[in-house]
Amino acid sequence: MTSRRDLISRFSAYSPHVDPLPIELAWDFAEKAHARQSRASGDPYITHCAAVAESLVDWRMDLPSVCAGLLHDTIEDTATTEAQLRAEFGEEIAMLVLGVTKIDALKFESRDDAQAENWRKMLLATAKDIRVIVVKLADRLHNMKTLTYLRPDKRERIAAETMALYAPLSHRLGMFKLKSELEDLSFSYLHPAEFAEIKSKVDARLAQSEKRLEAARAEIEKVLSGGDIPCRILARTKTLWSIYKKMERQKKPFEEIQDALGVRLITDTVANCYALLGIVHTHFRPVPGTFTDYISTPKLNLYRSLHTTILSAAGDAVEIQIRTEEMHRSSEYGIAAHWRYKTGEQAKDANLEEKMNWLRQWMEWLQDLNSPREFLDSLKTDLEFHQVFVFTPAGEVKVLPEGATPLDFAYAVHTQVGEACVGAVVNNKMVKLDHPLKSGDICRIVTRKGSTPKKDWLTLARTARARSKIRHWLRERGLIE
Repeated sequence: MTSRRDLISRFSAYSPHVDPLPIELAWDFAEKAHARQSRASGDPYITHCAAVAESLVDWRMDLPSVCAGLLHDTIEDTATTEAQLRAEFGEEIAMLVLGVTKIDALKFESRDDAQAENWRKMLLATAKDIRVIVVKLADRLHNMKTLTYLRPDKRERIAAETMALYAPLSHRLGMFKLKSELEDLSFSYLHPAEFAEIKSKVDARLAQSEKRLEAARAEIEKVLSGGDIPCRILARTKTLWSIYKKMERQKKPFEEIQDALGVRLITDTVANCYALLGIVHTHFRPVPGTFTDYISTPKLNLYRSLHTTILSAAGDAVEIQIRTEEMHRSSEYGIAAHWRYKTGEQAKDANLEEKMNWLRQWMEWLQDLNSPREFLDSLKTDLEFHQVFVFTPAGEVKVLPEGATPLDFAYAVHTQVGEACVGAVVNNKMVKLDHPLKSGDICRIVTRKGSTPKKDWLTLARTARARSKIRHWLRERGLIE
């Protein structure tokens, strides 16, 4: 368990101008509140509070978040009251703890409803303050790490929920390192035999893989050493869950899965990212169709990087990601990376409001869904890993989940365009409104004055935004309840 001194020291290392005294007070308060409680492992309860706070410090979260991590179970599991917490730690920390408590306290009859409504409440709480979810994710991470002490049925239920909802949500928030951890932990409980088999095979192949990776890395290093572009090179390993999913997807045994090597090139500026790409493509043969530019067109979850695959001298496929230090931090910690500190005062990243705009809009659309089942379906659609990039005739790009239709595209352009939509032309060809769009498609929406949304559009639209706008229009006119 991390010590109080270590936690404060690590927090102060990235926020030297913030007084860490509240962390010490929160630790004392949590330790006393949970004094008579222990975890299923038999450890004192404070070990869990400390682990949650430690993750938040790892993600460089702000002072109120770290304090909320220490205090997150006090209202739910001890005699502590809201008023007491507010008096001791102020409104902001109390509200964060309350947000996490409300999520944990929800109880419903059926599992489907519980999942859906629980997540609905969680996301609505997030619209008010994203830090509530970040604290909850830190809580879930430690619970997954200590899952072995619970009954088998409980382990499986928590692992399934983590895989279905917490891991995709981490992805949505751009927290890829956390997503990978949650997936592999869930995998070990949901498919223990497959997990053990793949782990042993990966371990057996490790020495050979590391040798090949080191050779490829040395080749790239040699090519880059001649220039004056600052760059550090990191090796990247695939997670066990991603290997398992690839085996399922390609219907191949482990031995036939191509062991693509992964390398990250991290530099100082965007211009140097493209300069490095040019050098790499000049000296190595790129694999056709593997280049993607997420710097000029970032993913919805703020992810930015250049992706390409090259062939090494030994004939190995090497997947390369090129990014700046800031992009690398964002790719590791996602939304948590956007809390920053100014001298003498606490302040969020200046662009955070703009970056968070997609999340606020998403919340507004999801609030319009009444049925827990429908909410869960919309949530899963909007958390899709795969996105498509579709262009307007003027060249503006719209990022949509895979499987999105022209109707989704129309509403992404503008609500009025969606409402007046009568057809769509994709790549100069008329298509139906349920036609699945693909990356690179150029879509032109045909509108007609006086045309209005139809009830069956609710079955054609895939995104929360489009479905919410359609439902709102129909409900206002009494066409649906």
